[in-house]
Amino acid sequence: MAETKKIILKGRKVIGGKAEGEALVSQEPLMGWLNVNPQLGCTTERNHPLCGVSFKDKILVFPTPRGSGGFVSYGTTVNYNTNPAAFIYTKGNNLTIFASLVAQIPTVTDLDQDPLEIIETGDYVKVDGDLGIVEVIKSVG
Repeated sequence: MAETKKIILKGRKVIGGKAEGEALVSQEPLMGWLNVNPQLGCTTERNHPLCGVSFKDKILVFPTPRGSGGFVSYGTTVNYNTNPAAFIYTKGNNLTIFASLVAQIPTVTDLDQDPLEIIETGDYVKVDGDLGIVEVIKSVG
């Protein structure tokens, strides 16, 4: 049985709620408007490392949105049950908040450590949006 290591990150609540699941990490900003396929639950932004990768039920970790609008497209994924389980980001704006609110996606930001340096795709992550706490469970060995 593989050993695990737990890391606790403390941040700020954006949207409350709890979620857990596998992390999907983007080291690059994500664009929303016309760059999200809500039916498939993925970004369609050409040349983005996550283009075509499903974020359904994943804890989506990213640095910031890119562009002046449209991140709300991530909120429309709730209509197709393809939405991420939670958002964790380093720098948001009113559009990331609105997307989280529309889809009722637990969201945490302003963490005491950079989530992009701590969380890796495939890590198991628990998000408590109410308390602003993120628990990262890493397999060791």
